[in-house]
Amino acid sequence: MNYIWEVVGRQPTGQQQPSGADTIQKLCDRVASSTLLEDRRDAVRALKSLSKKYRMEVGTMAMDHLVRILQSDRTDTEILGYALDTLYNIVCSDEEEEPADDSEEESQQKQEDDLGAQFTEKFIGDPDNITLLLALLEEFDFHVRWPGVKLLTALLKSQCAPVQSIVLVSPMGVSRLMDLLADSREVIRNDGLLLLQQLTKGNTAIQKIVAFENAFERLLEIITEEGSSDGGIVVEDCLLLLLNLLKNNSSNQNFFKEGSYIQKMKSWFEVGDDNSGWSAQKVTNLHLMLQLVRVMVSPVNAPGATASCQKAMFQCGLLQQLCTILMATGVPADILTETINTVSEVIRGSEVNQDYFASVNAPSNPPRPAIVVLLMSMVNERQPFVLRCAVLYCFQCFLYKNQKGQGEIVATLLPSTIDASSVSAGQLLCGGLFSADSLSNWCAAVALAHALQDNLTQKEQLLRVQLATSLGKPPVSLLQQCTNILSQGDKLERRGSRVQTKVGLLMLLCTWISNCPIAVMHFLHNQDNVPFLTGQISENLGEDERLVQGLCALLLGICIYYNDNSLENYTKEKLKQLIEKRIGKENFVEKLGFITKHELYSRAAQKPQPAFSAPEHMLFDHEFTKLIKELEGMITKAVLKSSEDEKKEEEVKKTLEQHDSIITQYKELIREQDCQITELKEQVASLSSQSETLQNTVTQQFSQIQQHRDQYNILKLKLGKDSHVNGLQPEERSQLREQLEELQRQNQLLQTQLTDRDSLITSLKAEATPSTEDSTSDVTELQREVELLRAQLQSQSAEITELQREKQELLRAPDATGPGEDRVCVELESRLSAQTAEAQKLKEEVQALLERKEVMEKELASASSTAAVMQTEKSQLQQELQESKKEQDDLLMLLADQDQKILSLKHRLKGLGETIEDEDDLDARDQSDDDDDDDDDKH
Repeated sequence: MNYIWEVVGRQPTGQQQPSGADTIQKLCDRVASSTLLEDRRDAVRALKSLSKKYRMEVGTMAMDHLVRILQSDRTDTEILGYALDTLYNIVCSDEEEEPADDSEEESQQKQEDDLGAQFTEKFIGDPDNITLLLALLEEFDFHVRWPGVKLLTALLKSQCAPVQSIVLVSPMGVSRLMDLLADSREVIRNDGLLLLQQLTKGNTAIQKIVAFENAFERLLEIITEEGSSDGGIVVEDCLLLLLNLLKNNSSNQNFFKEGSYIQKMKSWFEVGDDNSGWSAQKVTNLHLMLQLVRVMVSPVNAPGATASCQKAMFQCGLLQQLCTILMATGVPADILTETINTVSEVIRGSEVNQDYFASVNAPSNPPRPAIVVLLMSMVNERQPFVLRCAVLYCFQCFLYKNQKGQGEIVATLLPSTIDASSVSAGQLLCGGLFSADSLSNWCAAVALAHALQDNLTQKEQLLRVQLATSLGKPPVSLLQQCTNILSQGDKLERRGSRVQTKVGLLMLLCTWISNCPIAVMHFLHNQDNVPFLTGQISENLGEDERLVQGLCALLLGICIYYNDNSLENYTKEKLKQLIEKRIGKENFVEKLGFITKHELYSRAAQKPQPAFSAPEHMLFDHEFTKLIKELEGMITKAVLKSSEDEKKEEEVKKTLEQHDSIITQYKELIREQDCQITELKEQVASLSSQSETLQNTVTQQFSQIQQHRDQYNILKLKLGKDSHVNGLQPEERSQLREQLEELQRQNQLLQTQLTDRDSLITSLKAEATPSTEDSTSDVTELQREVELLRAQLQSQSAEITELQREKQELLRAPDATGPGEDRVCVELESRLSAQTAEAQKLKEEVQALLERKEVMEKELASASSTAAVMQTEKSQLQQELQESKKEQDDLLMLLADQDQKILSLKHRLKGLGETIEDEDDLDARDQSDDDDDDDDDKH
């Protein structure tokens, strides 16, 4: 066949050689029309061989056919491999061929990149193609999986965001890619690392999925298998992937910390005594490992997350290992610099880590603190610039929120603690502050400013520092020496380096005297300082000196804002008048605004680490930018305000202070009332629990009485069967009468209570709001009433027990029918009725106490609802009265029924011929029997 000859480069004799486009077209037709798998496979193989040389033609004409091959010929791994390799060649630029000329190389590379982007866009135009490619990655065959990995990596490099979106929504898409890390073939595993690097760039959602697919565990295993820092390029790829997963991803950082993976990083930083001859790959690996540590403790992270990571690094010994590298010999300069930066962020703001770093000593004879050794490098102009910046950052992080460390640094400058036999941190800072190197001046000034940051005590202590300038001259204070250098530097030739020195000293002075009236007084006490500042501000200087003018304006503004008017010649008002006469208020504010308009100001304000491209760019410190932002507005207002406005503000402040004192008093009063209310509520809760207990006890006693009554009725019926003729039916009638009388008494009692409640409601309505003392007395009275009820219930329980004993004695003799037994039964019945009435009365009293307690609680909450609550009680009592009346009517009905039964029985007895006495005769006989019984009792 002709196309095979065309591919191999041999043509039959006598035929014209076709062009590449014609050949590719024939091959595409063959792929589309061939029914034999072997023919399609040969055609795809030929397209693969032509795809690099004729990239444009193959991509344009064959891409759709290749995609159909991937869809239809899934069973043949060989043709799938050819198709994937061909697609890879057309979307990926050929990096092996290099043109001779650089300009031609750049233009050709750009064209190839554009072509690859076009083919990539065409391929991912159908999202099913990416889904198909992800499905092919599950094929274990090497000739399918490896080109599939390379193709997906090339697509991600060309069109990262669109491919990421498709992979993210594909079912199990990320999980399929994570399986590549478990492949036993290193080539596929390593290319899988490169694929995951591209996939996780800038996509937080994919980063989280990869992390939760156990990526951290697998990557750390690969790093250990490959030799950690001594490993090759695979370790570097693993570290780059870890950085992608952790950087700016708080969720993954927390997962990394919670999974105890920080502890596994300690072994990476184990170095020996001989550190010479490090390979370039080891330096790269260790540099990435240090960056990984910094990602976990970066100042831009959440403070809580950073603190927990710093704590974990100290507890597992990682910080100690880093300090060992810091003090080791033979470590390459860039690794040493990055180690210093890493230690800086591990100790920043962590008191425990800062204390440990302060105790680290260099292996010298005699041993010196690590801080001193680092400061020696910072003020040494022969050291690399990046190393000096790293040391300054380390010193700043050591003093960040560390008042103890600030005190130790300042103490090395005080006369009482200076040790002439050893070099201290304070001596090195003073030496750098007054050296001929402007960068040392700036670094020392900024370092000393950090020793005073937000620490009023150390600002005042530093005023005690005296310096010996030359023999025969008295010592001068450190504050005065700084101003002397400023004024002398102005007389010297103006170079860019002198600007750096001035800026450093002005930043130190502004930090020193801000929020410290004593330091302001010391500064103004020197008669030359204010004229120097006003002269600097009022001059028309060049572009480089405008920043110095702005800082001088800031320093003079601080002298106004924090002035306590202790110096008569330099009070707030006189300094403002001086500005108005010599400078002008508008000109002063304009010069002050030069600071924030400087291009290097915004760079320094972005992050704490001093990152400068050149030494002359070191002008601003990050913490100082915060101070400027805080003071600029306040100083502007203080300068532009008139004396009358200041007086008004003072009056307003005094008024606010008075209001604050009144509010404080009211708060204390409210707090006391809250305590009293809380105590009363506790008492009410206690009484409520006691009342519930008593209520339960009364209910139990009432149920017991009811049981005794039922048992007594049963006993009475048994006795009635044996003594039917002896007149027991009139006794039942008398019992019903007694119950009726008892109900009438209860009715009268309820009427009395209702009247009392009405009067109580009237009195409560007359009273507006009961006081807290009345409520307390009512609660105390309730407690006493509850105690009385408890005692009555105890006595009642004893009586009920006695009644139970007597009832048992009666039950033992059920056949007794004599008059003595009748008398005992009558007496027992009367006592039971009395106990029942007493229990009912106690129950009602307890119920009344509960209602009164509820009323008192509502009175404590809101006095306005008292009348409504009492009205509710009245309704409840009326309801109880109605219920009692109903019960009385029921008893009357029962009594009428009983009389009717007795009358019918009498008629029956008369019908049987029995003699029936009248009711009056029976009553008389009953009375005589009772008298006989009383006589018998007397005998």
